[in-house]
Amino acid sequence: MIDPDIRDNAELKRYELAVDGEVAVVTYNLSPPNLMITETIVPIPLERRGLASRLAKHVIADAGARGLVLLPVCPFFSAYLQKHPEHAGAVHPTYRTILGLPSA
Repeated sequence: MIDPDIRDNAELKRYELAVDGEVAVVTYNLSPPNLMITETIVPIPLERRGLASRLAKHVIADAGARGLVLLPVCPFFSAYLQKHPEHAGAVHPTYRTILGLPSA
């Protein structure tokens, strides 16, 4: 699901979601066809509002639309994918094995 409120700030190598004057981010390194997800940061005032999951859904959809495969080294992102194995096809095969995700 592409989220119109989330933007890819390619200059800073991060997806950004601004809420209430704060910015939640997912940082990455891009080396096509790989998109390495390095960190998910949600400011304390924004915690427990589902923003990290919202960012994850957007990043997965955006990567798919761009023909990229995910290398999830971020602990949150790895855990999100383990809880949502329906997105296993978006993950690089090596990381699928590491995370115990089903083969695509």
